[in-house]
Amino acid sequence: MKFKDYYELMGVSRDASGDDIKRAYRRLARKYHPDVSKEPDAEERFKEIGEAYEVLRDPEKRAAYDKLGSRWKEGQEFRPPPDWDFQFEGARDAGAFSDFFENLFGGPAGHAGARQSTFRGRGFDRQADVGITLEEAFSGAERTLSLEQVVSGADGRPQSRARQLNVRIPAGVIEGQQIRLAGQGDPGIGGGPAGDLFLRVRLLPHLLFKVNGRDVDLELPVAPWEAALGATVRVPTLAGKVDLRIPKGSQSGQQLRLKGKGLPGPPPGDQHVVLKVVMPAAETEAQEELYRNMAKLMPMNPRESMERQS
Repeated sequence: MKFKDYYELMGVSRDASGDDIKRAYRRLARKYHPDVSKEPDAEERFKEIGEAYEVLRDPEKRAAYDKLGSRWKEGQEFRPPPDWDFQFEGARDAGAFSDFFENLFGGPAGHAGARQSTFRGRGFDRQADVGITLEEAFSGAERTLSLEQVVSGADGRPQSRARQLNVRIPAGVIEGQQIRLAGQGDPGIGGGPAGDLFLRVRLLPHLLFKVNGRDVDLELPVAPWEAALGATVRVPTLAGKVDLRIPKGSQSGQQLRLKGKGLPGPPPGDQHVVLKVVMPAAETEAQEELYRNMAKLMPMNPRESMERQS
């Protein structure tokens, strides 16, 4: 079924006022009235204009149509969404409106003398991003969000209205996770239920940790003697500092695991600690002599395997 652009049929912009729409209707109705018009498609055009005016003249119907129309894209087969639930009561004039109108609104109000109708529809769901720190993802947090909501003004034009919403961020949320806030989406129409608001979590960059799902990675600098001889060092985690045993003979790039020290969840993530051996600079003659002695006592060629392959 083809989507009907009622604004295009009326020759008005999407932000046209109620008075603009009324003037456009009167002008087009005079032009295409079947009793006076000489246009070959006057009767069909007159019918289309009346249908467009029936929707755009009413602030609630127009608001519903605007929200639905924003989801439609050129070339796609149009179908009302599954949660579209409009109900009309009142007299009907069979055949007065198109299949598009019938499918969208479930039955027209009919002619000018039978336009007393009621309808209800669920508001549309909305989605917004919320940026949180890794610490907030670990412990949970409360946020006050400022959201823009589109409503229909008294003149029939869509208007943007700001509102604030207090939100509880649960502990253990991960990147891309959606938090559903029931009834916090667009308001319903004609007394229908409001839609839901889905908050998509975005984790802000952290100075120490990188996140992979519920796991976190930490690059840990260690001294050569700590790596060579083994040591116990204090390591930061999201829950606070803990002791980590570095095995004797550890190498740069070696990974150690702190089980359950990632983001909480079923199951909780782990913290992966990647060792980075940091060589101290030789700034004195004694320090240089120490390196020369090391070279004599522990001769090695770290490029040996590379040289064998070249």
